[in-house]
Amino acid sequence: MHEASLMTNLMRQIDRISQAEKANRVVTVSVWLGALSHMSPEHLAEHFVVAAKGTVAEGAQLRTTVSDDPGHPNAQDLLLQSVELDT
Repeated sequence: MHEASLMTNLMRQIDRISQAEKANRVVTVSVWLGALSHMSPEHLAEHFVVAAKGTVAEGAQLRTTVSDDPGHPNAQDLLLQSVELDT
């Protein structure tokens, strides 16, 4: 399950940032989706809703930038770009 590992890593990063900033909740999560990640923005959003349930990221807006460059060094990855927090 490639999607599961991508989401687990993403949620760990969001959790780490939220705890460090003592955030009450996550408002927006911006991610970059590699061209070879095998996920569409819609599919990613579905997984995000499930992964965020019961966390400070539940209900956060997900903004996705999709790469069309299969030669990019991170073409298989999902990269966290930014997190907007309510502290």
